[in-house]
Amino acid sequence: MLNEERFADKTPAEVYATLLDEGTYMCSVRTMYRILGEHGQVRERRNQLRRPSYTKPELMATGPGQLWSWDITKLKGPAKWQYFHLYVILDVFSRYVVGWMVAERESAVLARRLIAETIGKELVDPGDLILHADRGPSMRSKCVAQLLSDLGVTKTHSRPYTSTDNPFSESQFKTMKYRPDFPGRFGGLEEAREFLRPYFHWYNQEHHHHGLALLTPAQVHHGLADQVLQHRQQAMDAIYAAHPERFSRPPRVPRLPAEVWINPPTSISPATEGEAQAAGEFIPAASLAPASRPGDNLPRLP
Repeated sequence: MLNEERFADKTPAEVYATLLDEGTYMCSVRTMYRILGEHGQVRERRNQLRRPSYTKPELMATGPGQLWSWDITKLKGPAKWQYFHLYVILDVFSRYVVGWMVAERESAVLARRLIAETIGKELVDPGDLILHADRGPSMRSKCVAQLLSDLGVTKTHSRPYTSTDNPFSESQFKTMKYRPDFPGRFGGLEEAREFLRPYFHWYNQEHHHHGLALLTPAQVHHGLADQVLQHRQQAMDAIYAAHPERFSRPPRVPRLPAEVWINPPTSISPATEGEAQAAGEFIPAASLAPASRPGDNLPRLP
């Protein structure tokens, strides 16, 4: 009865009620489910949407010009529901903003132009560059994909609805929008540009980044990190020599991380780790941590 044409697409409850309306009682609804289960017919019969599986991006940079991250954020315009779109390309290793643009709309053509101009300005080898982004329409557009393919740039994308796959761009936007002088709305494109020009100069040249051993992105991007850290260490050594009683141990300035990851591998077998270390391809996470956190080893107050 359950497999008859008129009942084949109905639930046991529908079959039960229909038969009762016709004056027929065969069994309970639960018994119908049991009979269907014995014949392997209790399952979803409709075609269900099967979402594709996305691989977690695991990207690493050991110096500037290897891994860039780019994203687009909205800036409120003069009226409700009016927005400007800020495009920002960030070097992941140095956190240096290598290119930016603000426009009235999100456009794959504008994104293509910004990427091409930034690669030319930075004089990087496109074959050694990875460009990472989320899955926005401009990021996945054929226009941008064709440009990157022509240049030989490797492109990667975040998983859907996973903001932690593009953390460096998200962090930069948060730094910008939490600035005390960040306006609630911009009166026009020119006003937005007048705010962003000094902001990106501050971010690149003056902002001491906690993820960069309190160096500025410009110092790391232009290869001045060792010189600055050596100068800082000399200052700390001089203070320690003059007043060793103020320290529990000789102070050391934080080190710049040797590698920067987007989603570092969570585990690696001892055998694989040994082979990778021998080949110089892997550095244990413990060795990537700074020797001390910012604030450690500072003089103790009396």
